[in-house]
Amino acid sequence: MALAPHLSRALRPRSVPPPSAAATALLTSASPLPLRHFLQLHAHLLRTGVLLLDHTAASAFLSLAAASLPSLRALAVLHHHLTPASVPSTFCCNSILHSLSESDAFSFLRRMRALGRRGNAFSLAILLRPSCTLAHARQLHANVVADGHLRDALLATSLMRSYATCGAGESARKVFDEMLIKDTVAWNVLITCYARNKRTKDTLKLFEEMRRSESEAEPDEVTCILLLQACTSLGALDFGEQIWEYAMEHGYGGELKVRNSLITMYTRCGCVEKAYEVFCGTPRKSVVTWSAMISGLAANGFGKEAISAFEEMSKSGVAPDAQTFTGVLSACSHSGLVDEGFRFFDMMRYEYQMMPNVRHYGCIVDLMGRSGLLDEAYTLVVEEMRVAPDATIWRTLLGACRIHGHVDLGEKVVSHLIELKAQQAGDYVLLLNTYATVGDWKKVAEVRKLMKENGIQTTPGCTTVELNGELHEFVADDDSHPRKAEIFSKLDEINRHLRIAGYVPNVSSELHDLDSEGKGCALTYHSEKLAIAFALLVMPQRRPIRLAKNLRVCVDCHNFTKVFSSVYNRLVIVRDRTRFHHIEGGQCSCNDYW
Repeated sequence: MALAPHLSRALRPRSVPPPSAAATALLTSASPLPLRHFLQLHAHLLRTGVLLLDHTAASAFLSLAAASLPSLRALAVLHHHLTPASVPSTFCCNSILHSLSESDAFSFLRRMRALGRRGNAFSLAILLRPSCTLAHARQLHANVVADGHLRDALLATSLMRSYATCGAGESARKVFDEMLIKDTVAWNVLITCYARNKRTKDTLKLFEEMRRSESEAEPDEVTCILLLQACTSLGALDFGEQIWEYAMEHGYGGELKVRNSLITMYTRCGCVEKAYEVFCGTPRKSVVTWSAMISGLAANGFGKEAISAFEEMSKSGVAPDAQTFTGVLSACSHSGLVDEGFRFFDMMRYEYQMMPNVRHYGCIVDLMGRSGLLDEAYTLVVEEMRVAPDATIWRTLLGACRIHGHVDLGEKVVSHLIELKAQQAGDYVLLLNTYATVGDWKKVAEVRKLMKENGIQTTPGCTTVELNGELHEFVADDDSHPRKAEIFSKLDEINRHLRIAGYVPNVSSELHDLDSEGKGCALTYHSEKLAIAFALLVMPQRRPIRLAKNLRVCVDCHNFTKVFSSVYNRLVIVRDRTRFHHIEGGQCSCNDYW
């Protein structure tokens, strides 16, 4: 019986000593620990047994592990210590999810759910990161529906953003349609999604749909900015002015970001005068405002005016940034102002101590190409640039080779594009144009054969015309338009008048090895010409004809449009892939270099 008290004490559960004061301070700290200190703490907690019996300390330790260790190593620690009895609170689990990488966070989410901790809407929202893959977004979408979280507008809009980032516009629209309450943020996310996925027409339609909606959501300042950007992309001037009218009526017309977007939209639609009116009416101009105006003047061929605006900006006390110099250097290159271009390039480097980026060098290469300094431009790119040349710089130089018929250098440039694995069908077309310019049809045939063998297909040329807020698209030989018979008849009439005035098709623009008559026929129904014929049918005489093209304007269409502008006394403004062409009275603002 004497052993009974000792036996009783031996069988009695031992109380676990509380963690030391130092360990407690580390566990309650919000900051991650250096790896060595974390491992020391881990060893101390294992030795004292605290992690097994103190749930609060165990939860704090798991959060600290996720914050302190590399994600994969943290996940191993979490899986080792997680048991049904030690699952942290939802708040703690959310903290852990936030610290882990995307794939590890999904693994932890599955583990915590298997142990009975479902989490909440915020748990799912944490995983909807910008880097979220489409498969993970769809998995989370299923969780959102299963857990009944579609009422959570923040979670639903986060899911829409993830789908938008992954290019899954239809899935984003599905989430939007499933939402019970669609606020303005949700509409703006959907607009962003469509714009990001090049569904610009659908973006514009959302504005009308939003205004017709039975919900109380109203387009706000952000909506106006997003829609103006969509109009900029499409060259949809009429629709853009409707957005501006709405912004003015609802008190957003004075917002600087809205006005900056409007200036850009006007200049990208070729309305430099209207852009300048908005610019002058903006009381507190930021560097973005000045840069938008300078870049707009440059793109439209108003080089001297862009330089004057830059000088006025300097006088006003607003310091230029990298984008401002891109604009003014572009103005010099587009207008052939060689000395001024090098002056601004030196000003940027020495007076403002800015390191030129690849866009600035691209402007200088373009400037040198215009001046016929092709070999010097090549030397600049391969020997003197302080940044690695990108595909755009090589394409700029390739375009100059086309203009000047520099075949040998053109072949070198294409080899550099191939090294970058950045060659596109358009690059081969530029090389084809270079061979065609010098009449080397054998080389043209060889390049065409190469393109066919490698499955390289050219992007079809597409030209759009806006009429009363509606966009009309044309491709070469297009017979899909409802008024096709009238359009083809009008184009035949235009061709007859232009030939009388001296227009002769530039057969070098047709890259198939046909005879002159065959080439002329092939050029007759290019998309720009069909768009011009349609515009002549439907637009009043006083209104400029505005065209937007997805590719660089070909030489023949450029010549056609110049003669057309003279014969029909019309101003034609063409926005192609690289710049604007203001064509009037037989002359173009690009001075026949583009």
